[in-house]
Amino acid sequence: MRLRGRKGIRESLEAQPELVVLDAKPLKGKWREFFGNDKPIHVELGMGKGRFISNMSFRNPDNNYIGVDMYDELIRRASDKARNIWEESGVEEPPNLALLRANIEHIEEMFEPGEIERIYLNFSDPWPKSKHARRRLTHPRFLLKYAQLLNERGEIHFKTDSESLFEFSLNSFAEVELQLRNISLNLHKNGPREDLVFTEYEMKFMEKGQPIFRLEAVIGEAVLREYRENKLENSRREEAEAAAAGQDEDESAE
Repeated sequence: MRLRGRKGIRESLEAQPELVVLDAKPLKGKWREFFGNDKPIHVELGMGKGRFISNMSFRNPDNNYIGVDMYDELIRRASDKARNIWEESGVEEPPNLALLRANIEHIEEMFEPGEIERIYLNFSDPWPKSKHARRRLTHPRFLLKYAQLLNERGEIHFKTDSESLFEFSLNSFAEVELQLRNISLNLHKNGPREDLVFTEYEMKFMEKGQPIFRLEAVIGEAVLREYRENKLENSRREEAEAAAAGQDEDESAE
């Protein structure tokens, strides 16, 4: 993917240190200092033009957000989009958003273990050729890196339009023994999920009627414990309801 950027784009990015980060290494383990608070940090890997991460930051002021991409032009477009979204509410600078130019291959150089609460993988490059499988962002080698960086409430939320990538990803998550929930093979089958923020690609695919595949991987110990407790509680409730229904049938038969 090659993007032709505007002349002087690097200078433009360097002039936005409050929003744009061109070198993450000095901030490894210090992202809370960058944001000036202890709010949870959510990261989108491969943010594209930034629609998703900008809207997420606007909708959820109790979280901090970092959008990561490796192209200057996409960082520029994302910065414009973020400012436009926030300016509508009278805020000039997004207070809980950073746009990071970086290669995801080296994500362990950007964050300390346990520094992130959630990772979003939205419509990542499927790298369809088998010889390129290791480049897929849901390859086990990447998943193991993510698991190290996520904290006790860590989760991965993954969306794609590629059925082959989704199948590959299901096997990858299973290979590293991650717990999955909310698996969908057609996310917007019954109409747009207005509770979710759409990416640019997602909006195009929805207009064409293409299915969107989605899942959530539960990783952190605290959120895993809650997930298992909820499953156990739901199972007990279902058993109680089934027993009550059976008792009612017996009484009716008498």
